[in-house]
Amino acid sequence: MDRRQFLSSAAMLAAASASAGSAAAATPRKAGAGPQTSLKGPLLDLTTPRGNRDAWARLLGNTDMKSTKYGWYSGIVQGVRPGEAIRDLVGFTGFSCAKLLPNDGEDPGYKKVLREIGYYTDLRSGEIIGEWTNPYFNEVVKVVPIANDPFNHTITDFYPPPPSYGWLNQAKPPKIPMKLDFRRHNDRLNLFSHINLFYPSALQPAKWPRESGHPFNQVTETFLYQIDWRAMQDKKRTSVEYNGTWTRTTPWLPWMLMGPTPGHCAYQCFMGAYDDINMIDRKVLDYTEKHHPKYMTAPDAWSDVSLSSLENYARTEKPAPVPAGGPPRAPDPELPAWFKAMMSRQPGS
Repeated sequence: MDRRQFLSSAAMLAAASASAGSAAAATPRKAGAGPQTSLKGPLLDLTTPRGNRDAWARLLGNTDMKSTKYGWYSGIVQGVRPGEAIRDLVGFTGFSCAKLLPNDGEDPGYKKVLREIGYYTDLRSGEIIGEWTNPYFNEVVKVVPIANDPFNHTITDFYPPPPSYGWLNQAKPPKIPMKLDFRRHNDRLNLFSHINLFYPSALQPAKWPRESGHPFNQVTETFLYQIDWRAMQDKKRTSVEYNGTWTRTTPWLPWMLMGPTPGHCAYQCFMGAYDDINMIDRKVLDYTEKHHPKYMTAPDAWSDVSLSSLENYARTEKPAPVPAGGPPRAPDPELPAWFKAMMSRQPGS
């Protein structure tokens, strides 16, 4: 995803820090909460920061620091507005390529380097789309895919800081030893991770009135991992595959041109990671190889700047024309006719 991430990307575990100001991250639950068996294994002790570091590295990359790890995600994007039912808007699918590099700084561990590409698809056919009819305005708009390059973070004994998003997010949370929310049920290992962000938008409404409705981005992402406990404790493995789910709540996508319309988008996706690129949807790989070949491989070097799709949009796109009278707002939804008829029959109406 981390998302994104995610997928892409994703999975920044700044969620553990109680950061002040622009990033409000949730405090992790105590490892081992709920019905489970021991998190202390023959190879990794998941009750310790070092065990968490090494487990996290094997999930997000390959500790041989040569091989690429391929993340994937697939699901839908929904529109959420007050006063009406949630709408399924578009499908969503994509993948990421990540590698681990050595981190020899103050906190030894790994540097994860990643790039990802995500496409919006037709809900019925599943085909990747370049145009979309916005149902709130009945307006045809250009679809802009997610293209995050790079999206990097460190993996050490401490939680990484929240993404900088091109230095827009200036949060400086304290260093907290890494202790992820692992939960073991016999041979099944589960992991819960989430992050809440509130930081200045790269698409300020004064310049991008149709693309943005607020000067700050309010975002939350949740990742649920399902992992094989035996694979995690296998000393011969330098990478551990997983499956799970990823959800993201985010402002209206800028290419939808929703402007000041109240509401937001919600991503609901499956996700996972493999060591073999051929496990990724072949149709998506073929499209990427033809149109965005750079995203078939992971970066080779570290960069301190991590950009999300919103920052990339500000760099690659131009503000949409604004009609006379200012940016349009989608008409407010009406209550169902049957409900209005029922209420009209109520005494005193």
